[in-house]
Amino acid sequence: MVLLKKLSNYIWNRNFLINFGLIILIYIIGVIAFKSCLKSITNHGQKLEVPKLIGENQNNLNNILANSHLGFEVLDSVYMPDKVEGTIITQDPEPTMKSGIYVKEGRVIKISVTKRTQLVEVPDLVDKSQRFAEKILSNREFRYRLEYKPSQEADGAVLEQLYKGRPIEAGIKIPVGSRIELIIGRYGGEALTLPNLYGLTIVEATERVSSMANMEFMVACPSCITSADSMVARVASQSPEFTDGAIIASGTTITVFAVKEFNNSPE
Repeated sequence: MVLLKKLSNYIWNRNFLINFGLIILIYIIGVIAFKSCLKSITNHGQKLEVPKLIGENQNNLNNILANSHLGFEVLDSVYMPDKVEGTIITQDPEPTMKSGIYVKEGRVIKISVTKRTQLVEVPDLVDKSQRFAEKILSNREFRYRLEYKPSQEADGAVLEQLYKGRPIEAGIKIPVGSRIELIIGRYGGEALTLPNLYGLTIVEATERVSSMANMEFMVACPSCITSADSMVARVASQSPEFTDGAIIASGTTITVFAVKEFNNSPE
């Protein structure tokens, strides 16, 4: 009983009540201030529309988002040569008009854009056969030019691989569609100038090659169904690809690809 009486006297002491009241007041003020700051920091209640960015170009985003208080980040670049480089193809979050999602000020929209240049690794073709090297380059969508160099040991094999006139090592990445020059070893054989067969009819191309010493000639014309088609079809491309001053060795096979609907514009 004495203990309870002492405790009661202590609680109802004026100084205790004042201090306790101050603690409660500070707590209430602190909670209110914290909620107010939290609301300001988190932008509570804000609802900003996410604009539609798909189809726009990355270079225009600063203007598009200038008054929206939103940012953007490029997450990925996708090789799409049929689209203008920098075209936006995906965004996260999606536009509000599609998703119904609203965001707050400062939100970063993550996008994927297109690119028109794709880097591809250069294969190791040295000491490989010409036929194998041509197949590998075609599979990787490289163009190529063949030159021949006399060789007593490496007949029909790649002696060097060049890019823009300089040796290039395997594993280096260069744009798809680039042209690689292959130096092919040829045992003996006369060096001949590679003819330009582009635009010639199949008959004209055949006559041109047959006038050269010991050359083999092949024709591919998928659109030629009848003999009349073959008479009007013209060479759209050739392998080895023609370039000014290109040299080949006698015995080389020249392959042409002819089309019936010739448009007179080199590929």
